[in-house]
Amino acid sequence: MAAPPKTQVFTVIVVSDHSQAIRKFRVPRRWLKNLAYGSGAIALIALLTIGHYLALLGSASENAVLKEENAQLRSQILLVQEKVAHISATLDRVERFDAKLRTAVTQLQDPERNLAIGPVGGAEVEAQIPGPAPAAEASLTALPGKLSSLETEASRQEQSLRELQEYFDDQRSLLASTPSIWPARGWVTSDFGTRLDPWTAERRMHQGLDIATPHGQPVHTPSDGTVVFAGTEGSYGKVLVIDHGYGVRTRYAHLSEIFVRAGSLVRRGDKVAAVGNTGRSTGTHLHYEVRVNGIPENPRKFILE
Repeated sequence: MAAPPKTQVFTVIVVSDHSQAIRKFRVPRRWLKNLAYGSGAIALIALLTIGHYLALLGSASENAVLKEENAQLRSQILLVQEKVAHISATLDRVERFDAKLRTAVTQLQDPERNLAIGPVGGAEVEAQIPGPAPAAEASLTALPGKLSSLETEASRQEQSLRELQEYFDDQRSLLASTPSIWPARGWVTSDFGTRLDPWTAERRMHQGLDIATPHGQPVHTPSDGTVVFAGTEGSYGKVLVIDHGYGVRTRYAHLSEIFVRAGSLVRRGDKVAAVGNTGRSTGTHLHYEVRVNGIPENPRKFILE
């Protein structure tokens, strides 16, 4: 039989400096080998543990940064939501004001004049009052749609208000052209309507107002316009005719003087003539007419004073 292999042994000799005693320790080789393997394993585990710990520290730091960024993002989303809600509420108020203006326009406009303005179509954007903050992801997803709706509504309101502005500009021009003040100060001796003609004693239509006032008193234009005639016209004597636009013309007769000529632009209150007694007249006075599309109208209908 073969002899079993001998176990390799290392002998460690320890000598004391004081007692000179010698001690021997026998250490099998496999113990040293196992010790080396164990130490290596422990070192590897330690390195892996340290690496994992450092990785965790980095992740924790990164997570802290991400949490801070997420908190800032949520705060910004809430701020944008509040601004969107404020803009939406403002547009809602503008839309209600627009509707009120249109209602007033409908009630005040002349049905014979084609100035009706209707509301323009479009989806309504309801005012949103900020409530409890929803999830950031859901809010962020919904914001583009809300902003798009607000942009559409803003464009619609801009167009609507532009139409109203055009209407009111037209109305301002119409008001400036309306003969709304007395052309001369005095007292009315003959009103608009049927009367006895002072020359023939027959009942005839008197197409204006006769305003008695001293000779030479100024005649003022009652609204903006353009002089279309300044001269003599038969029994009316010296006559002035002003076109105010919108089919409205005013006539002034029996004048003593005319201070403007055809083509002159006049403004409300301008002194354009002087009261006289020219033509066939029973005395010093101003004969004043208002004609709309050539048809005589009662001047009192237009006078606001």
